[in-house]
Amino acid sequence: MNTCDLCDRFVGRVRVLELPLRDYGGRIAFSGQVSTVKALEDNSLVRVAVAEPGEGRVLVIDGGGSLRRAMLGDMLAEQAAANGWSGVLVHGAIRDSVAIAALDLGVKALATCPMKTDKRGQGLRDVPVEFGGLLIEAGQWLAADEDGVILADAPLA
Repeated sequence: MNTCDLCDRFVGRVRVLELPLRDYGGRIAFSGQVSTVKALEDNSLVRVAVAEPGEGRVLVIDGGGSLRRAMLGDMLAEQAAANGWSGVLVHGAIRDSVAIAALDLGVKALATCPMKTDKRGQGLRDVPVEFGGLLIEAGQWLAADEDGVILADAPLA
């Protein structure tokens, strides 16, 4: 079911992310339980997250909206796809967009940037993050497609 139909069917149970995200992955529509990373221009914890079994989850990366460094590149995206992540949503930038477009992985981000991040081991995992008018917490349910991103407290069936 697409995000428009979910919004119509579950009025009051879904919230819409208010950000102009672009689609970069080979999978445009994706959904799953949320896991979060909060880090500024350091994707060390993104690397840790995508190495775990994704089990259909969506990794939400709060990169502070920074467009100076890419929080996700082709190697990490390949690992996410191979480990069963449904998608990655980045409040920030990605790189290697052509390679990422060939993967069976949903990827939404603000923009691209060719510069990789520093690796300082900084950031937080599975903490609440806030951007785009929403408080996003690990364990919530996210659905995304061409029309946008919605969030709910439980899976919508």
